[in-house]
Amino acid sequence: MQEKNKRSLGAEKEQLAAEYLKKKGFHILEKNFFCRQGEIDLIAVSPEQELVFIEVKYRSDTRNGFPEEAVNKRKQAKIRKISQIYLYQHPYFMPCRYDVISILGEEIKQIENAFS
Repeated sequence: MQEKNKRSLGAEKEQLAAEYLKKKGFHILEKNFFCRQGEIDLIAVSPEQELVFIEVKYRSDTRNGFPEEAVNKRKQAKIRKISQIYLYQHPYFMPCRYDVISILGEEIKQIENAFS
């Protein structure tokens, strides 16, 4: 039961992040891109015509740290690997970057170029 609630909460926060990005002029290409290696929450094209791979992290409070702190070196490496698979399957010819959408309670923060 707990896992189902966590999954639906994650989906809700990813939808919130997608709406936030749309308002900023982003075009969402993919939600939850899955492959054998894992998943990328959102893939979008920015208003500046960059392909952006986005990790969404949510925390209700800072008891376990800030949401963006959960995107550690291991998670970054995994996202980079999955993004390479995505680019192999969908050859886009535009600059790419990695952003993190940090949701703390009701506050949404976008960290552009969170890692490279």
